[in-house]
Amino acid sequence: MSTSPSDLPASPGLTVAAVARRLGVAPATLRTWDRRYGLGPSEHSAGSHRRYSTADVARLDLMRRMVNAGAAPAGAAQAALAADLSAVTDLAPPLAHESLYSSVPSLDGDDPGSSDERVVPLPTATSAVRGLGRAAASLDPLACTAIVRDSLDRRGVVWTWDNLAVPVLHAVGAQWEDTGRGVEVEHLLSEAVIAALAGVSARLRHPVNPRPVLLACAPEELHSLPLFAVAAALAERQVAARVLGARVPQDALVAAIRRTGPSAVLLWSHLPFERSYESLEGLPVLRPAPLVLVAGPGWGPRIPDGIGRVHDLVEAVTALSRAAGG
Repeated sequence: MSTSPSDLPASPGLTVAAVARRLGVAPATLRTWDRRYGLGPSEHSAGSHRRYSTADVARLDLMRRMVNAGAAPAGAAQAALAADLSAVTDLAPPLAHESLYSSVPSLDGDDPGSSDERVVPLPTATSAVRGLGRAAASLDPLACTAIVRDSLDRRGVVWTWDNLAVPVLHAVGAQWEDTGRGVEVEHLLSEAVIAALAGVSARLRHPVNPRPVLLACAPEELHSLPLFAVAAALAERQVAARVLGARVPQDALVAAIRRTGPSAVLLWSHLPFERSYESLEGLPVLRPAPLVLVAGPGWGPRIPDGIGRVHDLVEAVTALSRAAGG
């Protein structure tokens, strides 16, 4: 049996704007949930607008979490309305970013006609993609990581990267390029995806390759996220990789190659930089020689002899695992 708002501890009611800040959803979304599903404010006082009670906020937070996980809004609302809230004693903690939805719009367009959001459409999105988009827009790293981890466990790294992470990352990036807003969403989502991918790599206990695979960014490349996808996909094949991260200077790469004697090296560059080619010059000569590959659109057509190019995750993982003996 569900608990009614009157059975819960009394607390000061909250406005729509205050609840939106606390839960990380747009005020327009709360109004839509009130209109469509009856999840609105229940407290009344003479001469003022209705206010959200502790129970109201708890139900909205429950619905938000279910929707972020991919549930249909109608079903999530029904479950939230039927939930037992007897253990609720306080309102959800406020988010640090008090003006969240002045800069973070909805990613999936569930609230058409909203005047305070600019929608980045995901017209062919799956429920998982929509859920990850909502979680990212809500600045909810736990939900983002949980959604990605669940997909990694069920579908594997390559599918999750190509069909879940990349579509949402592209949507968030396009939103930032178009509006100049939402960079915090991109950063949070990237960190959540890295955490989930790193978890896959951390489970590798007995790699098949005695000589590691080195993964590094070009000297001026700041975005290392794709390297973590490569490392996780290799770990699924029992191949160990070491991610050297962003902005690896040529001398640092040379030192790492000499110290580890890798079976393969992959260099990533997303944007074209004049100094990127420095990392391809003067690589040490080893016996046996490692496979050296470049990946990413930042590399131009002039690749030195003896260095290969891969164009996607599958191609990279196939070539690197073969070189490592996986």
